[in-house]
Parts: sequence; structure tokens; C-alpha cells
Amino acid sequence: MGSSRNSNSSEDLRGRVAAALAPALFPGAHLALGLSGGVDSVALLSILADLAPGLRFSLRAVHVNHGISRNAASWAEFCAELCKGLGISLQIESVDVSESRTLGLEGAARRARFAAFAGVEADFLVLGQHRDDQAETLMLRLLRGSGPQGLASMSPVKTFPGMRAKLLRPLLEASRAEIEDFARRRGLRWIEDESNADTRRRRNFLRHEVFPLIETKFPAARATIARCAEHMAEARELLYELGRGDYDRCSGGEGTVEVGALLQLGTARAKNLLRFWCELRGALPPAAAQITEFLRQLRASGADARTSLAVSGWQFLRHRARLHLARIGEALPPEFRQDWNGENALALPALGGALTFRPEEGRGLSLAKLRLAPVSVRLRQGGERLRLDSHRPRRTLKNLFRERGVPVWLREHTPLLFCGEELVSVPGVGNACEYLAVPGERGLIVSWEPFA
Repeated sequence: MGSSRNSNSSEDLRGRVAAALAPALFPGAHLALGLSGGVDSVALLSILADLAPGLRFSLRAVHVNHGISRNAASWAEFCAELCKGLGISLQIESVDVSESRTLGLEGAARRARFAAFAGVEADFLVLGQHRDDQAETLMLRLLRGSGPQGLASMSPVKTFPGMRAKLLRPLLEASRAEIEDFARRRGLRWIEDESNADTRRRRNFLRHEVFPLIETKFPAARATIARCAEHMAEARELLYELGRGDYDRCSGGEGTVEVGALLQLGTARAKNLLRFWCELRGALPPAAAQITEFLRQLRASGADARTSLAVSGWQFLRHRARLHLARIGEALPPEFRQDWNGENALALPALGGALTFRPEEGRGLSLAKLRLAPVSVRLRQGGERLRLDSHRPRRTLKNLFRERGVPVWLREHTPLLFCGEELVSVPGVGNACEYLAVPGERGLIVSWEPFA
């Protein structure tokens, strides 16, 4: 463990953290600090404990035990003692990195750590990443051939899909040396992760061998590279705004994109739109080569071609003149069933959305008729029929889907509403005419709301 003699604290670093936090916080905000026990997070814990009364936020710490090092238990114990001394509550999360080992040890640990952070109940999750981390991250992504999105590296404030808390990084303007100096002046103690000296790991190789060599000729290299990341962040914002505008102009309705309008943008803007779309839906964007090939296939294929591209749990799919971005769902058992008991919204996580029931007089399904038998949600089995018009016979659901242009991959996961054994409503298709509310009668408008 590192330590130092007591001295005056560095008000400069404390003030910079306060200035970084103030625009994002609101009175009574709840902050959770990711506390590894290293010097960065220990210094930040000390600063946040000082700032909490003045900035009017509550604070607790979260320590993630990856179980990788033989010292993992003692690190958790150290964090517990540290927080106890400051009167700050500590939440310890133990994670299993074995499921993500295909990402490499560092990647697996990072994924497990953020999965743990995603479950933290707080308004803001605060991390101790600093300017040197920023420079190393940019260099790693540059060597992987990342574009402007990746080279923008870490943002001081960021929202992640599926994560309630916003991410705050108030130390991004500070160097590792400044943070260590602050910790020494305050007489803080911290732990040293032995793996940080292992230069077989890429980040450590850059930190201990590459950057010191570069700094013999370019002393301010880390600060300069971190500033480059800021420039890339500005470029990313411009690309994001361009992507949003193009997405709106190319919209085919219902969260789709018109293929013809997309291809008229030209390759660079079309690729940017697809990346924007992925970010909008919380999907990881595909590699540049994948997007280029996908656009080539779209140009070469006809409107009836089943052109598709899978992207990390999601899939771009062409249906007629429109492009869809759909989550790849798990196969569900044909006997899937969930009862409706009168609630305004029935969440169906397995189907990726919720059925909503909005009361409206004289429209939608008759509430009185729905009360004649148990109401349930089921999946298509084949052979279902629905009469939409009292003057026409029942028609097969297959024909109705085709007539209304419902993509094939959505049909098997479309929730079907039954009253007893009668099919009464199909989102995107319509309601059984026998169950429609009459004027003056209480009715329900049934809608399907995807979570995305």
C-alpha cells in the first residue's frame, strides 16, 4: 500500500472537481463513487466527502470485487475500513468474469464492472478516470483503427443505455501525477494493484514503456493527446447532429428508414446514419467494413431481397422499401402465455415491449365483453383467424400480416390478445369486430410499445 506524510491539501484539485461537478448536479442528488482502492478513487473519495455538504449531495461508495487477484479480499477490506473512517456507506459487488473471457481478462473485468455499476441505485456514478487514462484510451483505440466516435474516448458526463445513473468523470482534466501529489499532501493511503506493472497488458505497455519513450521528445504528449480526444468529441457531436437530421429525413415511420433515401445520402453519410441509429437504440455499431459491405448489398439487391446485418444482439433487416433495426430475440416456447388482469400496461420482457390499454369511450375493445372470459397474451401458433369487418369473413392472420406489411421476423413475436379462446386483437393488424365497443360504451385502445 502506498502512503505519505501529512501536509496541506491541494485546494486546486478540489476546486477543479467542484467546478466539474457543479453544472451536472442538483440539490439532493445521490452520488455513488466507484471505489477500487487505488490512488485515483481514494483521492476522489476524499474530495467528494469534502464537497458533499457545500454542493448538497449524498455520497456512498461501490467496490467491485472481480476475484482475479489473490489480494482481492484484502482490497475489499481496505475499502471498507476507509469508508468506515469517513462515515460513508460502502456497497461491495462480487462479480464473475469467466463468462466474458473471450474479451480478454481486461475486457472481461471491464464488462463485469459496468454490469455491476448498471444496477447501482443512484443519480450519478462517479469514476476516478483522469487525463492519463484518456490519453492511453485514445492511443489504444487509434491502434485499433477507430473512427471519430471511438477516438473521442471518455466524456466527462455520459448516459449509458440500461443504466439509471449518469456517469461523471470529474478528474479528466487532472494528470496522474497531480492526483498522486494531492494524495500525498493529504496523507492518504491507497492500494497498489500488482497487475498494473504487468507490461504484457496493452494499457500497461503504453503507460510504462511507450509514453515514457515518447515524452523524451514530446514532454507534454499525454496532455496533448488528451486534448486531441476533446477535439474528437466535438467532431463526434457534429456527426451525431448530422446523423439525427439524416435519420429524420430518411424516416419511413415506425422507427424504420427508407432504403432509397438512405442510399441517396452517399456512402459516408449513410454509414454515419447507421452508426447514429445504433447509438439511438443502444446497440454497438458494426465495424466499418461490415457497414460498407451491407450498403453494397442494399444497392445491389431488389426490394424483395432479405438483406440483413447482425450487430451485437441487434440486426439490420430490409423489408420491402424499408430498413429495420430489430433486437435479436430468444426463441420462445409456443405455449407462451401471460394473463392480463386489468392493468393499464402489461410488460412483456420476453417480447421486448409492453401492451398498453388506454380507456376511451366508444372506441377500441369493449371492456364489458373482455370481462366475459379470462384475457391472455399468446404467440402465433398458425391458423389463427380474425374478422375485422362484420361484412367480410374471417381471414387468416398470415394473410393479414402480409397485407399490412408486417415483417416476417416480427410476426412470431407479435403479442396476440385472446379473450377465452377467441383472438380479439393483434397490434399492427386490428381488432375483432365482434369485440368492438359501441358508442357510449367503455372501450380500451390496445397498443404495442416496444421498450426501445
